[in-house]
Amino acid sequence: LFIALFVVSFPGLLFCSNIQLPAMGEGMVGADLLEFLSEESQEKFWNFIEASQHIRTSDDYSAYHEILKVASQSLSPLQQNLLKFSLSLRSYSATVQAFQQIAADELPPKGCALFFAVHGEKTCEYDSLGTLLKTASERPKPFLFKGDHTYPASNPERPVVILYAEIGTEDFYRFHKLLVIKAEAGEITYVLRHYIANPSKEKVYLSGYGVELAIKSTEYKAKDDTQVKGTDVNATVIDEDDPIDEVQGFLFGKLSSFFHLTVGSLADLSFQTAARILAAPPVDALMVMKDLSQNFPTKLFVIFKIYRFSFPSSLFDVLRNEARVMEGLHSLGIEGLSLHNVLKLNIQPSDSDYAVDIRSPAISWINNLEVDSRYNSWPSSVQELLRPTFPGVIRQIRKNFHNLVLIVDPTHETTAELLNVAEMFFSNHIPLRIGLVFVVNDCDDVDGLQDPGVALLRVYNYVAQEMDNNYAFQTIYNKVKTGDQLKVEHVVSVLEKQYPYVEVNSVLGIDSAYDQNRKQTGVGPLPVVLFNGMPFQKDQLDPDDLETVTMHKILETTNVVEYIMNQPNVVPRINSRILMADREYLDLTAMSKGCFSFFPLKFHLQLFLPPFCSSTDDSFVRPVTFWIVGDFDKPSGRQLLYDAIKHQKSSNNVRISMINNPSEEPNSSNTVVAKAIWAALQTQTSNNAKNFITKMAKEEIAKALEAGADILEFAVGGMDANIFKGFFESPKVDFILSHAIYCRDVLKLKKGQRAVISNGRIIGPLEDGEMFNQDDFHLLENIILKTSGQKIKSQIQWVVFFLCLFNLFDSLKFFFLLFSAIKLRPKEGETYFDVVAIVDPVTRDAQRLAPLLLVLNQLINMNLRVFMNCQSKLSDMPLKSFYRYVLEPEISFTADNSFASGPIAKFLDMPQSPLFTLNLNTPESWMVESVRTPYDLDNIYLEEVDNVVAAEYELEYLLLEGHCYDITTGQPPRGLQFTLGTSTNPVIVDTIVMANLGYFQLKANPGAWTLRLRKGRSEDIYRIYSHDGTDSPPEADEVIVVLNNFKSKIIKVKVQKKLDMMNEDLLSDGTSENESGFWESLKWGFTGGQKNEDVKQDKDDVLNIFSVASGHLYERFLRIMMLSVLKHTKTPLKFWFLKNYLSPMFKEFIPYMAKKYNFQYELVQYKWPRWLHQQTEKQRIIWGYKILFLDVLFPLAVDKILFVDADQIVRTDLKELRDFNLDGAPYGYTPFCDSRREMDGYRFWKSGYWASHLAGRKYHISALYVVDLKKFRKIAAGDRLRGQYQGLSQDPNSLSNLDQDLPNNMIHQVPIKSLPQEWLWCETWCDDSSKKRAKTIDLCNNPMTKEPKLQAAMRIVPEWQDYDQEIKHITVLLHLWWR
Repeated sequence: LFIALFVVSFPGLLFCSNIQLPAMGEGMVGADLLEFLSEESQEKFWNFIEASQHIRTSDDYSAYHEILKVASQSLSPLQQNLLKFSLSLRSYSATVQAFQQIAADELPPKGCALFFAVHGEKTCEYDSLGTLLKTASERPKPFLFKGDHTYPASNPERPVVILYAEIGTEDFYRFHKLLVIKAEAGEITYVLRHYIANPSKEKVYLSGYGVELAIKSTEYKAKDDTQVKGTDVNATVIDEDDPIDEVQGFLFGKLSSFFHLTVGSLADLSFQTAARILAAPPVDALMVMKDLSQNFPTKLFVIFKIYRFSFPSSLFDVLRNEARVMEGLHSLGIEGLSLHNVLKLNIQPSDSDYAVDIRSPAISWINNLEVDSRYNSWPSSVQELLRPTFPGVIRQIRKNFHNLVLIVDPTHETTAELLNVAEMFFSNHIPLRIGLVFVVNDCDDVDGLQDPGVALLRVYNYVAQEMDNNYAFQTIYNKVKTGDQLKVEHVVSVLEKQYPYVEVNSVLGIDSAYDQNRKQTGVGPLPVVLFNGMPFQKDQLDPDDLETVTMHKILETTNVVEYIMNQPNVVPRINSRILMADREYLDLTAMSKGCFSFFPLKFHLQLFLPPFCSSTDDSFVRPVTFWIVGDFDKPSGRQLLYDAIKHQKSSNNVRISMINNPSEEPNSSNTVVAKAIWAALQTQTSNNAKNFITKMAKEEIAKALEAGADILEFAVGGMDANIFKGFFESPKVDFILSHAIYCRDVLKLKKGQRAVISNGRIIGPLEDGEMFNQDDFHLLENIILKTSGQKIKSQIQWVVFFLCLFNLFDSLKFFFLLFSAIKLRPKEGETYFDVVAIVDPVTRDAQRLAPLLLVLNQLINMNLRVFMNCQSKLSDMPLKSFYRYVLEPEISFTADNSFASGPIAKFLDMPQSPLFTLNLNTPESWMVESVRTPYDLDNIYLEEVDNVVAAEYELEYLLLEGHCYDITTGQPPRGLQFTLGTSTNPVIVDTIVMANLGYFQLKANPGAWTLRLRKGRSEDIYRIYSHDGTDSPPEADEVIVVLNNFKSKIIKVKVQKKLDMMNEDLLSDGTSENESGFWESLKWGFTGGQKNEDVKQDKDDVLNIFSVASGHLYERFLRIMMLSVLKHTKTPLKFWFLKNYLSPMFKEFIPYMAKKYNFQYELVQYKWPRWLHQQTEKQRIIWGYKILFLDVLFPLAVDKILFVDADQIVRTDLKELRDFNLDGAPYGYTPFCDSRREMDGYRFWKSGYWASHLAGRKYHISALYVVDLKKFRKIAAGDRLRGQYQGLSQDPNSLSNLDQDLPNNMIHQVPIKSLPQEWLWCETWCDDSSKKRAKTIDLCNNPMTKEPKLQAAMRIVPEWQDYDQEIKHITVLLHLWWR
């Protein structure tokens, strides 16, 4: 049967419907290819346009190979392979589409296949271009993007003409030739942008992503019994009598016929898999690894038989950049092992000392020099550092230059002494910021009444919250006399004395809310003292020594001038040409395809000192080479040469060569000095030539030669005068002509211009009269040595002296690696990549890595070693999923020579009994949605499928991420809103800035976008101060961001409050409130105080309801929940749904339902931030979305939101819940019922951690809650929840029920208002008698009976089937309407 050869095929990720791209044909491939070439060089881009205009082919296959043939003329074989790979990846489709969006924003003239834009005016008539050019100066020049293609001969001073055209069409070539003529005549700046007037509606298929078919837990049956339209599928809930084989909640069914799982066989499963891979022949090992990892659940019998990132887009950039360097070095004669040793060099400065990041929130700072009032009299200007003082005087400046952190155990006898030293520094106004970290017993069962360390920490936290950190420090530092040990009674006595009204047990007891920063790890043996992050040595921690050492450090580092001057980046001289960030380098490799490639430079340049150790004259390695360019028969050229020689004589690292750039046509009379230099280099030893040329560079000798002096008068001792004179008197000046051509065509210098080429870097052209003297050469040498020169020198020497020894080691190493790793040797005599991979073969990483390495092996020549990093003592099956990675090395074709539709993910020979759920593994910046499938991709049960299960996904948006900070406070501006749009449509999407890292995200398509502050309070209070990572100049008024590739785009934005808005609060509505938000929320949680809220009476209020669902069954429940709300609620409704996991069927159905029942809806979308700990299981991801992003999912205009679980039935008007008084809490939840006594054994919150943590408070259920978003944002509840989640989620055993464990865990920091019990009734926990009062009924899972959801719904809720039939009736009408 076909079922046995099951296929899940995915026709690929697509561009979404509102991004129209041409069909994948000759034009599109050509555009992508051009963008590839442009990254190589603009010269190759324009050369290809000229060379490809005569290509005429009959089909896709021949067109593809013809354009590759033309492009290959300027590419190496490796680059050709990378080009094919980039075309397969569609790497540059986003770039082409970005230009399409830019053109659309220009509003193209109607009826034009292409058009010109001249300073804002547009036309598609070439005859009108002259008129537009005449008036161009009256209009501002257009903004040019970094990726624009400007014709090389263009005159930047002339008007800019932008041609929008489809490259490759006849019209394009006709207008292109005309614009080239104008550009070469210096009349215009010619810029070319891609534009297709009538793009194809077909989608472009992408690759470079993974598809996972995960075996799903079937502990609770959650499958829909609705017929899938257009198929014979009847996906009934699995009957209770069905044979079920379950391993820790995972259904394997017929997999049991393949293998038998035992704890013993699982323990060394990773090693067994590795052994199976290593037993295969080397050429097959990667394929075996791929097969085993990607089909692991069905391959266990093969394994047992023996014993009876990154995503391709980023990888492509790495390969391309490495290839350029490797091929360049290879062409210069550096090959094999020497090449890879040079590549491995770290050319950045390094520091062997280490420091601890003292920005951790775990540190409690007892003072802050920059804000505390006790330092108000100190100057705050950094200029004070430059004011002279007497030796030993400490500068008192209001800056946190010096930071002392004490990491101590309060019960240790040395702690009191260290705290005394800290207090001494503090009381004596030493300019030192002091921080404390208390490391105490972190066992949850130990409280402050038992452990003195815990007691001190809790009292410190209590006082710090009541007063401040400084007061808390003053309270606790002198509790214990020096040498005594801290006891609980010491702590209690101080607490009772200073806070007699406080119950000691509430602060120190088991239910204390003052455990902040209790769990500290990674601090090492205590005590630890850090100065500016640098740890003191143990012998410096004696109190007397500590005081001395610290004061010495302050004096030492306060002399900032001396400190800075000793840093490695300090140079003896400032020269903007040398220190500028943008540096131009000369391509010295054979891959340079310019007009000079036939004219190897080594035949025309002679060095004073031969390259490295190739001559007996000088066997010393000199890593710095200067080429001096100038007219040596002119004073300015001779002076530059003379200064270079003078510097060379004082350095052992430098060698010099000369390139003569004559100011006029060379002849025998105007090239006397140049000819003398040339003759000396050709005929004399290096040392004699150097001494002679030094003389020739002196001005007085040059004047004597001009006056007619004989050249031999200036000969130096040891010169062979006769041979020298023969060369000198030769009438030929060919060598000078060749130098002149090189200066003109390669160095792009005008006649007579001077320059210095430093290890390939071009310094110049130097202006007339510009000085470049011996100090500048010294600076240039310093920079080269610090970055790369010294390390390359040591590497070269090592290669020379230890080559034979290393070859021996390499042979031994190969012998050992043969038995511990997959090893593929590179092809001999070719440049190769050295690739090392370390992987556990039974992990998700192995599923992705194996196919990636297989494709790489087809693309590049590589020396591959894959080490098996196996994990021992496994207790669970490590991989419960099948995986496919969609990646191809080259575009494929159909039998009729047309482009294939694109790469797809196929799952063949799948087992039928497991229940599968489908997940996509895409690059961070992709926002993907399912757009076409009738199947429930959350519950795929193959035994009930008679057809191929197919699904199509769409790349809907690319993600723009950013971080924003207020420059005044240095903190993120919580609640600040940004918008993203174009000039014609300023607001397309918007977002809110988090307090966590100032993070924000915006979704967009490829193109050029403008980032703005949202109109309203954001724009009224703030202005954009600066931005980084954007595409507009820092001083530009508008922030332009270009999305032109599939990689992540992350920007940084700094904002500043306007002068008249310094005291405004962004999250305030402008009305005064009696409480400060953050403090008041803590007060509510600690004291039970209440806040009266005015209940809104606006009759036009919209009731906002949020819900999430994944899979057809829960979408069915969701529709019924909505219907139950609509039946009972009179207030206008707006439903908010998380779009990320909705099926295509639901997204098609919801507009029809909204129209029929007259409600609003909106699909919200948010990408899980990369910095927030990632969940891997779909259900846990959905739980995370329920709680972690409430402050950023909805617009600020939404004051309150109600979350209602999809599997609930509402029996009352939810307006009552919306208007419920939360008493100042940010949200309200319903507690779990206690009335069904037979379930007591399942109430986990009644014992252990939860009983201790809650301390008598209720544990709340997350199926229904109301959120006061205004309050929620004001107290930074979302940021606190995310911070706590980040810490707890690192432990896989934490947050079992993420969406409800997290708010219950944070109940002391983010208070929960307990809703009356009748707001949520569920049969599992509530007794039958309370059902009649239920306002909502939730279909909770029952851990005792594990009853399927559908069965429970029909049994528990009488009206559920009526609602279900009503929804089915609407669905039938919708299908009829579609037909």
